[in-house]
Amino acid sequence: MSAKNGIGPKRHVVGAHYGIRDWIAQRATAVIMAIYTVVLLVLFFGAHDFSYDGWASIFSAEWMKLATFVTLVALFLHAWVGVRDIWMDYIKPVGLRITLDVLTIAWLLGSLGYAAQILWRV
Repeated sequence: MSAKNGIGPKRHVVGAHYGIRDWIAQRATAVIMAIYTVVLLVLFFGAHDFSYDGWASIFSAEWMKLATFVTLVALFLHAWVGVRDIWMDYIKPVGLRITLDVLTIAWLLGSLGYAAQILWRV
């Protein structure tokens, strides 16, 4: 009986199959951002100079620039997964959804490029 109604181990599963991958990406990027936040707080509260120069000196080390950039990439990936899910769930016209996806990607990539320019100017 289960073979006739498509229920059970022989049923044909359809869908995009990216749910678990996105779930893992959300968790992994959140862990990266949490670790970076702890490192940044330790550096900030461990510093004695609470001026612009003190703040800039935290980001003058190449490892901190790299860590910040990796965290920003994680942030933008985290944002992409979340916003894309919102577009998929609530925007039904395909053309509008694709337009919003493209605009979101363009905004995130532009923000990432601008952040890289800021980081490597310090």
